[in-house]
Amino acid sequence: MRILVDTDVILDYIANREPFASDAYRIMELCISKAFEGCIAAHTVTNLFYILRKELSVKERKAALLKLCRVFTVMGIDEEKILTALENEDYDDLEDCLQGECAKYFKADYIVTRNINDFSVEGAVAILPKDFLGKYALE
Repeated sequence: MRILVDTDVILDYIANREPFASDAYRIMELCISKAFEGCIAAHTVTNLFYILRKELSVKERKAALLKLCRVFTVMGIDEEKILTALENEDYDDLEDCLQGECAKYFKADYIVTRNINDFSVEGAVAILPKDFLGKYALE
């Protein structure tokens, strides 16, 4: 099974944001163990580098993001994805639309996110981390 993990879930993991960190940690463990093929969008990396600037030093952010990039397939953002996202009338949020484009190209079965209402991607179902874990994680 292939999943795209949205930026909010990765942020929950790296920043240990409660009450969401434990689910994010379990999602991460499943991707590390290759129980699921995980993907993140390239702009997730740059967004996290910026968002985490108040909590982590440059060195800490780089180290965390390097680990992340070694676990997940990083789906690039190219001209085609950007143009498709800009032309998509179903989205008001370009970042979410680009996440969806990456999920589509990765052929993700699920987009694991805390913002399920933000996604409408053909072939991929947006699902909350706790629901994904309840449905697919082996104890």
